[in-house]
Parts: sequence; structure tokens; C-alpha cells
Amino acid sequence: MAVLAVAIFVVTYALIATERIDRVAAALGGAAALVVVRIVDAETAFFSPDAGVDWNVIFLLLGMMIIVGVFKQTGLFEYLAIWAAKRSGGHPYRLMVLLAGTTALASALLDNVTTVLLTAPVTLAVCARLRLPAVPYLIAQVFASNIGGTATLIGDPPNIIIASRAGLSFNDFLIHLAPIVVVMLAVFLGLCRFLFRDALREARDGPGAARAAGLTDLRPSDAITDRRLLARCLVVLALVIVAFVLHTTLHLEPAMVALLGAGLMVLVSRTTARQYLEEVEWPTLVFFMALFVLVGGLVQVGVIAGLGQAAADTIGDRYLLAATVLIFGSAVLGAFVDNIPYTAAMAPIVDDVVTAAPDPALGRPLWWAFALGADLGGNTTAVAAGANVVVTGIAARQGQPISFWQFTRHGLVVTTVTLVIAWVYVWLRYYAFL
Repeated sequence: MAVLAVAIFVVTYALIATERIDRVAAALGGAAALVVVRIVDAETAFFSPDAGVDWNVIFLLLGMMIIVGVFKQTGLFEYLAIWAAKRSGGHPYRLMVLLAGTTALASALLDNVTTVLLTAPVTLAVCARLRLPAVPYLIAQVFASNIGGTATLIGDPPNIIIASRAGLSFNDFLIHLAPIVVVMLAVFLGLCRFLFRDALREARDGPGAARAAGLTDLRPSDAITDRRLLARCLVVLALVIVAFVLHTTLHLEPAMVALLGAGLMVLVSRTTARQYLEEVEWPTLVFFMALFVLVGGLVQVGVIAGLGQAAADTIGDRYLLAATVLIFGSAVLGAFVDNIPYTAAMAPIVDDVVTAAPDPALGRPLWWAFALGADLGGNTTAVAAGANVVVTGIAARQGQPISFWQFTRHGLVVTTVTLVIAWVYVWLRYYAFL
């Protein structure tokens, strides 16, 4: 069964990667194949906490998509687009730094999937106004969201899983991961000039070269269509952000916070179902569900757990080696499966290794190595993290598709650079002076 599960997964992933057929159709076909050969059944797919669909993730996305749908009615995205355009002076690279930096900061305060749901429409709007190609800016935003989300407990879904398993607090993540995230973000923003140099050069020298002159007459405030509605929505959004930060104290899952926020947003806005459901990316949600089932098949037959256990047995008491494997190994495996189900599958194995350590100073840093590897590895491919899937779905819907390889060729560079920085940090902070 293990061989069959791996074969189905590889074929499905190859279809997604080569884009020979629609990725949603490929993922659904792979999930259906697992059901037909009886590796996965309805109980496993819908209700298993280890091998089934993670409904917390699905409903978190749904709730935030509804919130975005309501916000769109206020003109807020157009306001932000004009503000960013004016602040950048129409300079392509300056605009990229502004959008990516803002996204990274927001991803530390919200989860990164929520952030890109809010910022991707802004990027599309500002690029359309400045006659710039949106794809490089969207890709840069995804990378920034995954890097920035690494800084806090709520910033990236794998961090929530790790915190729950290891008993780590919001402040633990802030103290141990936020400092190195600032360094990685600065390096990444400098790297953007190299990664997207062709697109930035064409944008600078192309027909939009005189675009800055056309910004002087634009006023961001003119874009707001309903100020009273915007005020009400901003209050609800503030409450949602506070609830995300305090979700452990409130004993509410992030998904429940998002759904409650969406319900309150719909209530105060009095928008119609057609309006607030317009921005829901139904194909993206279905793709996520199918991915969870695909990875769940590998979990069900013991493939992922077997790989992790073999790594743990090989490592033994060599904890720097263990940290190295977790940083780079998590990124490699996470590149081929979404990092959320991967983290859920690996967390018990990491917990066993940490618990077996004779000294907490040796074992506890493995959680930070694991978080860095899982979060940063999400930049590797277009399906490695939730933010990637959401943005590629939005881009495709707006007629600016991002191909799997277009994303991956940049993602490999960003992931490699940030992982090396992460490894040096873990070595210097936790093991070099023991």
C-alpha cells in the first residue's frame, strides 16, 4: 500500500508541476485514486486529525476571504494602491520593497494566508494603475509573507501546530525567531533586486517610465466609496486581530476567530451574499482539501512517519545534526507537500527527540529549527505553503497566472539563502558555545 500511495502522490504532483491539466482537477483525481484503492476512506478524509482535511485551515481561509469580500466594497484596496503608488514615486523596485515589507510585517501580526488575501488585491490594483507586471510583485509578496510569518506564533500555521505540541507561548516565538526574521527579511529585500532584475528593468524603461508624472493628481481619499462602512469594517478587523493574538487565552481556534469575524463583518456591513462571497476562492479551497487528502494518504500508510523516524534513529544524540536535518530536511520535504500537514505529521517525532534529550538546552532548540525549516521551506514551490496557493489562485483569476516553475525558480534561491542564514543562527545561538 505504501508503494501505491507514493506512486499516486508522485503522479499527481507531476501533473500539478507540469500543469498538463488544471491543478484542482489533478489534486481531486489523486485524492479520488486514494479512495478507489482504499488507502483513504470518508472517515479518514473528513474526520482524521492526522490524515484528513484540516478544517481549521479551510474555515480560516473561508472566513478571511469573506472579510476581504466585504472590505472590497469600501474602496480600501484602491486607497492603499494609490497610497503605495504615490509613496514609491512610480519607481518599480521601491514599490516592491514597500509592498513586500508591509506584507512581511502584517504576516507577523496576522497569519500569512490572511495577509496575502488582504494584500494581493492591493498589489494587483497598484500594478494596474502604474502599468507594471503584477506577477513579480505577487511572488515577492508571497516570499515576504512566509518569511515574516515565521516571527510569531500566529504568523504561519505550522507555528500554531508546533506551539500546541511543544507548549510554546507567543512570547517564546517573538524572542527566539523574530530577531533572525528581521535579518532574513533585510537580505531578501536586497535579493529582490537581483531575482527580478529583468522585470524591474523592463518596468523602469518601458511604456510606464513616465508614470510618476501621472500620480500627482491622484488622492487616496477619493478611492473610499463608503466611509461609514469602512469605519465599521476597520473596527471589526481590529477585533479580529486582537482575537488572533489572544486566541489561546480566549480558547478560540484561529478558524473560529475568522468565521466569527466574517459573520460580524457581514452583519455590520449589510452586504448581500453575492457581494461578500464574490472574493471566495472556491477552487483554492477545493485544492487545499484535495492536498490534505493526498498527504493524508502518505500519513495513513506510514510513509511520512517512517521517514521521520528513520531520521531520528540516525541522528541519535547529535543535536546540532538533528537541528540541521530539521532545518534543511523540513524544507526539502515541505517543498513537495504543504507545510501544514507535514508539520502535523512530524511534530510528534520531534517531540520524542526533544523529550529524550538529557538537557533541555540541547533538545528545546530543535523546535526552533523545525519551525524555521517548515516555514521557510514554504517558499520553495507554488504548493509548499498556503499563502502560495492562495496568491497563485488569485493571480490566475485576474488573468495573470503564475506558473509552477516561474514561482519555483525564484523560490529555490530564496529558500536556500534564508535556510543558510537560519542554520548559522541556530548554530551560533544554541550550540556553538555549549
